[in-house]
Amino acid sequence: MISAEELCAALARDGFVQITRAFTDDEVEKLRVAAARATRRGRDGQWKYVRTVPRQFPPWPVEDISDKGIWGVQHLLHPSMPAEDRKVFGESYFNKKIIAFVTTLLQCTQNDLIMELYNMLVTPPTSFSLRWHRDDIPPGASPEEEMERLARSMTHAQWNLALYPDSSLVVVPGSHKRPRTPAERDADPHAVDLPGASTILMDPGDIVLYNNNILHRGVYDSSVQRMTLHGSMGTTSHDDRARARNILQHGIGDWAAECDFGDLGEMACLAKEMQRRLVDMGSGRDVGFSQPD
Repeated sequence: MISAEELCAALARDGFVQITRAFTDDEVEKLRVAAARATRRGRDGQWKYVRTVPRQFPPWPVEDISDKGIWGVQHLLHPSMPAEDRKVFGESYFNKKIIAFVTTLLQCTQNDLIMELYNMLVTPPTSFSLRWHRDDIPPGASPEEEMERLARSMTHAQWNLALYPDSSLVVVPGSHKRPRTPAERDADPHAVDLPGASTILMDPGDIVLYNNNILHRGVYDSSVQRMTLHGSMGTTSHDDRARARNILQHGIGDWAAECDFGDLGEMACLAKEMQRRLVDMGSGRDVGFSQPD
């Protein structure tokens, strides 16, 4: 397993770090079963918290499910998620390996962690791609505005956990610590490639943790099985309204207080404390959205 020093050095240098086989085959198989059920509910319209094709950012209109299909399932820890599946997802989100990675990267303790998002990225009915973007810096930002935002301390960690082979995430290594170049600013938002771009190749059980303001995009191939868990955790060490907006715009503040993590065994205490800190952040009804679609 990668050392703490290597983990932090890779994130600082590249804006992302990949941990191979972080989850075992047995853990992945258990997650696949729950993920398949959750995906089926989303596609059948039995779960209203989804990402609809081709919209990139929230809000996602639930009425588009039957017409255009979905590319993501939201809110895996929601109290209305069937208990059997919610428990499996909760055990992966609050897993001691995830906690160790996140506290190392954020240089905090688990007592500082805030529960954030846990979603899943899935195969859409038709192939499409997301545009090049930084999650919480709009494309119209000036170089000075970009640099001001990028220079701030990292206040949350975001990750993908692949349940099947995954080559969807494309990043520009190092772009998390500099403004976009003229070529990047002038490029087509859906350009197939950018100078220096790299596709991250993941095997089942691999995790990629990344700075969400690295320049990146997602490529969705309708012919390839994809179920990739997509999570984030924050820290109380910084009061960051932009981060709060980036999280609360997804609607998690509306239901987080209703979660019951009593079935998570030794993880339950940590889960409840992280939940409490999220509830303290607010409902998110007035934070707006990070970017227009």
